[in-house]
Amino acid sequence: MSDEQFFFIKDGEKQVFNSSWYRGKHTNFIPTKAEFKKHNAIYEYFLKGLLPEEPFITKSMPLTAFGSCFAAHVSKYLALKSYNILGKTLSLDAHIIRFGEGIVNTFAVLQQLEWALLDKEMPENLWFSKDKEIAPVSPQIRSNTKKIMLSTEVFIFTLGLSEVWFDNQTGEALWRAVPLLLFDPKRHEFRQTTVSENVHNIKRIIEIVQQHRPQAKIIFTLSPVPLSATFRDIPCLIANSVSKSTLRCALDEALRSSGYSNVYYFPSYELVTSALKNPFKEDNRHIRKDVVQSIMHIFEQSYCCDAPKRF
Repeated sequence: MSDEQFFFIKDGEKQVFNSSWYRGKHTNFIPTKAEFKKHNAIYEYFLKGLLPEEPFITKSMPLTAFGSCFAAHVSKYLALKSYNILGKTLSLDAHIIRFGEGIVNTFAVLQQLEWALLDKEMPENLWFSKDKEIAPVSPQIRSNTKKIMLSTEVFIFTLGLSEVWFDNQTGEALWRAVPLLLFDPKRHEFRQTTVSENVHNIKRIIEIVQQHRPQAKIIFTLSPVPLSATFRDIPCLIANSVSKSTLRCALDEALRSSGYSNVYYFPSYELVTSALKNPFKEDNRHIRKDVVQSIMHIFEQSYCCDAPKRF
């Protein structure tokens, strides 16, 4: 054994420590498999340093969640627990309610805020549902969206991917790929967006919300659901790693460097990919129901006042 090493016992496990390196104010080691079995492992290795001092979501507090199919899980779970999810009955026609799970990139999320709250004019034929339904640029829908946003006390934005299609004529991003009958190779362009672009979008999302709803809380999550396919000339698994890491880096940089208050990150991506065994269904993409329930239970404990005792 080196003079610069010593062994110690942590939670019954023998570990080695290299004492000659300066480790700064904070040193958090990657957990061993044995440490993952601790009763407080989820808090210790995934949530510590990310949570608010106290849960803040009450049953009466208006919530809006959109941004990917994982946001739909959040809405459904909290609605079943009698939380106040705006638009849960679909009685109010708004794209963030009807098509929320298709608004999966930061450009699309920002568009909805700029359109509804800043009165930005948007061109037609940008927004398509998964069933190829055109989501119209309608004054009534814009008014409905504004009403929802100005009533919201907690925004939950779930980001999904950073591969984005763009309309070169307008410079605007699309929600998803273009229906075949409308595709124009001279007009429509696909690319992997950059970390800096997504940092900019995330900061603008926060700034617009705080400008119009200064007391509102914002919770960002990264969807653990991988790409179903990539339009890049590389394997989908590799493209998915790039897509997710781009968003995760952008979230970290935006939230770490800006000092925003009332803005939080919930590690749904890390919980699914690192904490839970065999989280995906046979399609290797969608998350098993029991895993979703586990993640939602952790979310509830993290932010909801009426949840069972915290970790």
